[in-house]
Amino acid sequence: MSFIETIKSSPRLKQLALWALMPKNQARPRLWVKWFLNPLKHKKGKGSLIRRRTRMDVMPFNYFAIGCDSTIEDFSTVNNGVGAVTIGDRTRIGLSCVLIGPVTIGNDIMFAQNIVVSGLNHGYQDITKSISMQPVETKPIIIEDEVWIGANSVITAGVTIGKHSVVAGGSVVTKSVPPYSVVGGNPAKLLRQYNKETKSWEKPNL
Repeated sequence: MSFIETIKSSPRLKQLALWALMPKNQARPRLWVKWFLNPLKHKKGKGSLIRRRTRMDVMPFNYFAIGCDSTIEDFSTVNNGVGAVTIGDRTRIGLSCVLIGPVTIGNDIMFAQNIVVSGLNHGYQDITKSISMQPVETKPIIIEDEVWIGANSVITAGVTIGKHSVVAGGSVVTKSVPPYSVVGGNPAKLLRQYNKETKSWEKPNL
Protein backbone atom coordinates (compact mmCIF):
# COMPACT_ATOMS: atom_id res chain seq x y z
CA MET A 1 0.00 0.00 0.00
CA SER A 2 1.39 3.42 -1.00
CA PHE A 3 1.87 6.33 1.41
CA ILE A 4 -1.15 8.21 -0.04
CA GLU A 5 -3.35 5.09 0.09
CA THR A 6 -2.35 4.57 3.72
CA ILE A 7 -3.48 8.12 4.57
CA LYS A 8 -6.77 7.73 2.68
CA SER A 9 -7.55 4.43 4.42
CA SER A 10 -7.14 5.92 7.91
CA PRO A 11 -9.72 8.57 8.96
CA ARG A 12 -7.34 9.90 11.63
CA LEU A 13 -4.38 10.24 9.25
CA LYS A 14 -6.64 11.75 6.62
CA GLN A 15 -7.90 14.35 9.10
CA LEU A 16 -4.33 15.17 10.12
CA ALA A 17 -3.23 15.52 6.48
CA LEU A 18 -6.12 17.86 5.71
CA TRP A 19 -5.29 19.97 8.77
CA ALA A 20 -1.71 20.28 7.52
CA LEU A 21 -2.89 21.36 4.07
CA MET A 22 -5.59 23.85 5.03
CA PRO A 23 -6.99 25.54 8.17
CA LYS A 24 -10.01 23.94 9.82
CA ASN A 25 -13.34 24.81 8.14
CA GLN A 26 -11.53 26.65 5.35
CA ALA A 27 -11.20 25.91 1.65
CA ARG A 28 -7.97 27.85 1.12
CA PRO A 29 -4.60 26.09 1.24
CA ARG A 30 -2.03 27.04 3.84
CA LEU A 31 0.73 29.36 2.59
CA TRP A 32 3.36 26.61 2.58
CA VAL A 33 1.12 24.53 0.31
CA LYS A 34 0.56 27.48 -2.02
CA TRP A 35 4.26 28.37 -2.18
CA PHE A 36 5.98 24.98 -2.20
CA LEU A 37 3.62 22.08 -3.04
CA ASN A 38 1.25 23.52 -5.63
CA PRO A 39 3.96 24.74 -8.06
CA LEU A 40 5.30 21.16 -8.19
CA LYS A 41 1.88 19.61 -8.80
CA HIS A 42 0.05 22.10 -11.02
CA LYS A 43 0.70 23.34 -14.54
CA LYS A 44 0.67 26.90 -15.85
CA GLY A 45 1.17 27.29 -19.60
CA LYS A 46 3.36 29.84 -21.33
CA GLY A 47 1.74 33.27 -21.58
CA SER A 48 -1.10 32.39 -19.19
CA LEU A 49 -2.18 34.88 -16.54
CA ILE A 50 -3.98 34.45 -13.23
CA ARG A 51 -4.88 37.91 -11.96
CA ARG A 52 -3.71 38.95 -8.51
CA ARG A 53 -7.22 39.19 -7.02
CA THR A 54 -8.22 35.68 -8.11
CA ARG A 55 -8.90 33.32 -5.20
CA MET A 56 -7.05 30.07 -5.90
CA ASP A 57 -8.43 27.42 -3.55
CA VAL A 58 -6.33 24.71 -5.17
CA MET A 59 -4.88 21.73 -3.34
CA PRO A 60 -2.06 19.36 -4.30
CA PHE A 61 -4.19 16.21 -3.99
CA ASN A 62 -6.26 17.15 -7.09
CA TYR A 63 -4.99 18.48 -10.39
CA PHE A 64 -5.11 22.06 -11.66
CA ALA A 65 -3.81 23.26 -15.01
CA ILE A 66 -4.19 26.34 -17.18
CA GLY A 67 -2.97 26.24 -20.77
CA CYS A 68 -0.99 28.66 -22.89
CA ASP A 69 -2.17 32.26 -23.37
CA SER A 70 -5.21 31.82 -21.10
CA THR A 71 -6.44 34.27 -18.45
CA ILE A 72 -8.42 34.08 -15.21
CA GLU A 73 -9.68 37.57 -14.41
CA ASP A 74 -9.89 39.30 -11.03
CA PHE A 75 -12.35 38.30 -8.29
CA SER A 76 -12.80 34.78 -9.69
CA THR A 77 -12.51 31.63 -7.57
CA VAL A 78 -11.02 28.28 -8.58
CA ASN A 79 -11.54 25.29 -6.28
CA ASN A 80 -10.21 21.78 -6.98
CA GLY A 81 -10.92 20.39 -3.51
CA VAL A 82 -13.27 17.66 -4.76
CA GLY A 83 -12.14 17.37 -8.38
CA ALA A 84 -9.59 18.52 -10.91
CA VAL A 85 -9.93 21.83 -12.76
CA THR A 86 -8.33 21.95 -16.21
CA ILE A 87 -8.38 25.00 -18.50
CA GLY A 88 -7.11 24.80 -22.08
CA ASP A 89 -5.27 27.23 -24.35
CA ARG A 90 -6.38 30.76 -25.32
CA THR A 91 -9.31 30.67 -22.92
CA ARG A 92 -10.54 33.67 -20.93
CA ILE A 93 -12.35 33.28 -17.61
CA GLY A 94 -14.13 36.59 -16.99
CA LEU A 95 -14.48 38.70 -13.86
CA SER A 96 -16.01 37.08 -10.76
CA CYS A 97 -16.46 33.58 -12.15
CA VAL A 98 -16.51 30.47 -9.94
CA LEU A 99 -15.03 27.13 -11.05
CA ILE A 100 -15.51 24.14 -8.74
CA GLY A 101 -14.17 20.79 -9.98
CA PRO A 102 -14.37 18.34 -11.48
CA VAL A 103 -14.36 20.68 -14.51
CA THR A 104 -12.62 20.40 -17.88
CA ILE A 105 -12.58 23.57 -19.99
CA GLY A 106 -11.24 23.39 -23.54
CA ASN A 107 -9.47 25.77 -25.91
CA ASP A 108 -10.56 29.16 -27.30
CA ILE A 109 -13.40 29.58 -24.82
CA MET A 110 -14.94 32.85 -23.61
CA PHE A 111 -16.52 33.18 -20.18
CA ALA A 112 -18.27 36.48 -19.51
CA GLN A 113 -18.80 37.72 -15.92
CA ASN A 114 -20.30 36.09 -12.81
CA ILE A 115 -20.52 32.56 -14.22
CA VAL A 116 -20.75 29.57 -11.87
CA VAL A 117 -19.50 26.18 -13.08
CA SER A 118 -19.74 23.57 -10.33
CA GLY A 119 -19.29 19.81 -10.55
CA LEU A 120 -20.21 19.54 -6.85
CA ASN A 121 -23.52 18.80 -5.15
CA HIS A 122 -24.17 18.52 -1.41
CA GLY A 123 -26.05 15.56 0.02
CA TYR A 124 -29.23 16.33 1.94
CA GLN A 125 -31.04 12.99 2.31
CA ASP A 126 -30.29 12.33 6.01
CA ILE A 127 -32.52 14.72 7.96
CA THR A 128 -30.71 13.91 11.24
CA LYS A 129 -27.55 15.65 9.99
CA SER A 130 -26.79 19.15 8.80
CA ILE A 131 -26.41 19.34 5.03
CA SER A 132 -22.90 20.71 5.58
CA MET A 133 -21.94 17.43 7.34
CA GLN A 134 -23.27 15.07 4.67
CA PRO A 135 -21.19 13.50 1.89
CA VAL A 136 -20.82 15.42 -1.35
CA GLU A 137 -21.29 13.97 -4.81
CA THR A 138 -19.52 15.05 -7.95
CA LYS A 139 -20.26 14.76 -11.66
CA PRO A 140 -17.73 16.09 -14.18
CA ILE A 141 -18.51 19.15 -16.28
CA ILE A 142 -16.96 19.28 -19.75
CA ILE A 143 -16.91 22.46 -21.83
CA GLU A 144 -15.63 21.73 -25.31
CA ASP A 145 -13.62 24.06 -27.57
CA GLU A 146 -14.84 27.43 -28.87
CA VAL A 147 -17.76 27.84 -26.44
CA TRP A 148 -19.08 31.26 -25.40
CA ILE A 149 -20.93 31.52 -22.07
CA GLY A 150 -22.88 34.68 -21.31
CA ALA A 151 -22.83 36.62 -18.04
CA ASN A 152 -24.58 35.34 -14.90
CA SER A 153 -25.00 31.80 -16.24
CA VAL A 154 -24.86 28.63 -14.12
CA ILE A 155 -23.57 25.28 -15.43
CA THR A 156 -24.62 22.40 -13.19
CA ALA A 157 -22.87 19.12 -12.37
CA GLY A 158 -22.69 16.44 -15.07
CA VAL A 159 -23.28 18.78 -18.03
CA THR A 160 -21.29 18.72 -21.27
CA ILE A 161 -21.41 21.78 -23.52
CA GLY A 162 -20.55 20.83 -27.07
CA LYS A 163 -18.07 22.52 -29.38
CA HIS A 164 -18.77 26.04 -30.74
CA SER A 165 -21.93 26.47 -28.69
CA VAL A 166 -23.35 29.60 -27.07
CA VAL A 167 -25.02 29.86 -23.66
CA ALA A 168 -27.14 33.02 -23.43
CA GLY A 169 -26.64 35.32 -20.44
CA GLY A 170 -28.54 34.40 -17.29
CA SER A 171 -29.07 30.77 -18.30
CA VAL A 172 -29.13 27.78 -15.97
CA VAL A 173 -27.83 24.78 -17.89
CA THR A 174 -29.04 21.51 -16.35
CA LYS A 175 -28.74 19.23 -19.41
CA SER A 176 -25.94 18.65 -21.90
CA VAL A 177 -25.79 20.91 -24.96
CA PRO A 178 -25.08 19.46 -28.44
CA PRO A 179 -22.23 20.93 -30.49
CA TYR A 180 -22.97 24.02 -32.60
CA SER A 181 -26.01 25.05 -30.56
CA VAL A 182 -27.41 28.16 -28.90
CA VAL A 183 -29.24 27.64 -25.59
CA GLY A 184 -30.86 30.02 -23.14
CA GLY A 185 -33.31 30.33 -20.26
CA ASN A 186 -33.90 28.71 -16.88
CA PRO A 187 -33.68 25.82 -17.37
CA ALA A 188 -31.77 26.38 -20.62
CA LYS A 189 -33.48 25.21 -23.80
CA LEU A 190 -32.27 24.83 -27.38
CA LEU A 191 -32.83 28.08 -29.30
CA ARG A 192 -30.81 27.50 -32.45
CA GLN A 193 -28.60 24.84 -33.99
CA TYR A 194 -26.24 24.91 -36.96
CA ASN A 195 -27.44 22.90 -39.96
CA LYS A 196 -24.46 21.61 -41.93
CA GLU A 197 -26.59 20.95 -45.01
CA THR A 198 -28.06 24.45 -45.30
CA LYS A 199 -25.01 26.07 -43.66
CA SER A 200 -27.22 28.22 -41.45
CA TRP A 201 -28.26 28.57 -37.80
CA GLU A 202 -31.86 27.35 -37.53
CA LYS A 203 -34.55 27.29 -34.86
CA PRO A 204 -35.44 23.78 -33.67
CA ASN A 205 -38.67 22.14 -34.80
CA LEU A 206 -40.91 22.10 -31.73
